[in-house]
Amino acid sequence: MLNKAILMGRLTRDPEVRTTTSGVSVARFSLAIDRRFQRQGEERQTDFINVVCFNRTADFVRQYFVKGQMMCVVGSIQTRSWDGQDGKKNYATEVIADEVNFCGSKKETAVSGANTASNNYAPAENSNDGFMPIDDDESLPF
Repeated sequence: MLNKAILMGRLTRDPEVRTTTSGVSVARFSLAIDRRFQRQGEERQTDFINVVCFNRTADFVRQYFVKGQMMCVVGSIQTRSWDGQDGKKNYATEVIADEVNFCGSKKETAVSGANTASNNYAPAENSNDGFMPIDDDESLPF
């Protein structure tokens, strides 16, 4: 069986990160993702997908991502249920993120205001492409 979700969208708000009593970091956020198709004469529909991540992934999200920034998430879909204070059963469907990656341009990341290492990025000397030179092709894995 397979349960894998790959999402790319914009953060709808700054990630909410908390630490459990046992010291586990938990980040919660939602992504706004435009649907691929739209009906003629109608506005494009957007889905808002809730995402949760734990431990180092949550710490990474806390440090590098802010509202409006483009993000790519790879994870699995999970549902959970609980009994509310009113006695009704509540349900939630979320993506549990295994991987979180930057998307979009470096300029967009720098302008977003995130406290990122890419904000302090300095390209290699004598290079306009942003790649660092490799001295020895023998160390490449291909």
